[in-house]
Amino acid sequence: MSLAAVVLVVIATVTIGIFGLRLSRTTSDFYVASRTVSPLWNASAIGGEYLSAASFLGIAGLILAYGADMLWLPVGWTGGYLVLLVLVSAPLRRSGAYTLPDFAEARLESMRVRRAASVLVVLIGWFYLMPQFQSAGLVLRTLTGAPVWAGGLLVAVVVVVNVLSGGMRSITFVQAFQYWLKLTALAVPVVFLLLAWRGDGAPGITDQQWLMPLAGTREHPVYATYSLILATFLGTMGLPHVLVRFYTNPDGRAARRTTLVVLALLGAFYLLPALYGALGRIYAPDLLVSGHGDAVVLTLPERVVGGALGDVLGALVTAGAFAAFLSTSSGLTVSVAGVIAQDILHGGVRSFRAATLVAVAMPLILATMARALPVADVVGLAFAVAASTFCPLLVLGIWWRRLTDAGALAGLLVSGGLACTAVMWTIVSGPLRGWPGVLLAQPAAWTVPIAFGVMVVVSLLTPGRIPVGVARTMVRLHAPETLDVDRGDWHPRGGL
Repeated sequence: MSLAAVVLVVIATVTIGIFGLRLSRTTSDFYVASRTVSPLWNASAIGGEYLSAASFLGIAGLILAYGADMLWLPVGWTGGYLVLLVLVSAPLRRSGAYTLPDFAEARLESMRVRRAASVLVVLIGWFYLMPQFQSAGLVLRTLTGAPVWAGGLLVAVVVVVNVLSGGMRSITFVQAFQYWLKLTALAVPVVFLLLAWRGDGAPGITDQQWLMPLAGTREHPVYATYSLILATFLGTMGLPHVLVRFYTNPDGRAARRTTLVVLALLGAFYLLPALYGALGRIYAPDLLVSGHGDAVVLTLPERVVGGALGDVLGALVTAGAFAAFLSTSSGLTVSVAGVIAQDILHGGVRSFRAATLVAVAMPLILATMARALPVADVVGLAFAVAASTFCPLLVLGIWWRRLTDAGALAGLLVSGGLACTAVMWTIVSGPLRGWPGVLLAQPAAWTVPIAFGVMVVVSLLTPGRIPVGVARTMVRLHAPETLDVDRGDWHPRGGL
């Protein structure tokens, strides 16, 4: 039954994606859906792509293992949108850019900064795609016994078909549908799980360390917790597949409204994984011993409810899990393919389609070769890289006119290089013991301040490299859409 649910999700995803082909004809359709997506529709699509395998499976698995400490993950991933709302969303939409490298070039008037931003977009996208493919392999292996690479390949093929068929406009329809599917897939089974738990006498959790923050078995929990909070709060604004969705809004006001709706949608969703993690501690503690904590969401319906109803609920959860893989992978593929197409293949619909194949192939290969880590941990590393690079670039680029191309480039190279090195070490070699291990596994607490510091110091040392058109650019970012800067409504010395 679970396998049938996966097939239905795949068919529905492809069908909706092909429908988007009828509405996608121009380059703007493929990159930003011609900037015509409404706030509610766009917020649903953001929820669809943001709620990845880490949200659907990984949070519950980490809460099962580490308890209250891991509640910061959903808090941080949701709270990051509040920072995005206050600092970034509306100015970014007004910039008129298609991608983050477009914004970097327009703000700093530098092709070198654009190229550095392009490389980081691709790396962050690949870091984020890899655990989606690994988790898909885990689910398909659980259902059918198929090799791990088969699930990742299935997701990759479906994503390529969708993206090739209609780009951003097609993916918007798919992701909005998949958010509501994922919410339903977690919300309906949890009702029956709680009823069964009450019928079982409502057993509690006796492990006090599991219940108390900072009392778990992790090394240096205070540092690890605060570094995780910093990565999740600030990393959201640096995720390319999230930011590209704000380019699809008609104007800055719609971008702000979209962010408010996203906060509500994510808040509703993230109430659910914590319940699965807590129930898993009661009914499936053996998953910790076997190292399959990420499978707790898939396992609980059969163990707790059982019978035909348990099979139906398990199928629903499995369908939601595959929707998570497909929606997040689709958004990441669009953002990575957009950068590759524009900066390497010279733009256009044909280049976008060729870049799509490259965007998917590399993380699929990495997923088959890299060590299997908890999915939420790997996604957290991608957040750390985003927080260490694009967060300071966006905050300083939007709000500080003295940022120079030399300062931005130095910050991206230094902090981006440090964060990427920490991520690759953790993924390839595994975490070390003691402080070196925790500093590499949770690098945001030291790489983010380095990024801001390097960008500010180098910019102050190179005042002659402030972009010539910075005044006009800053007005474009902060002035109402009704003011046409290009038409001449604003003058550099005389004001408005």
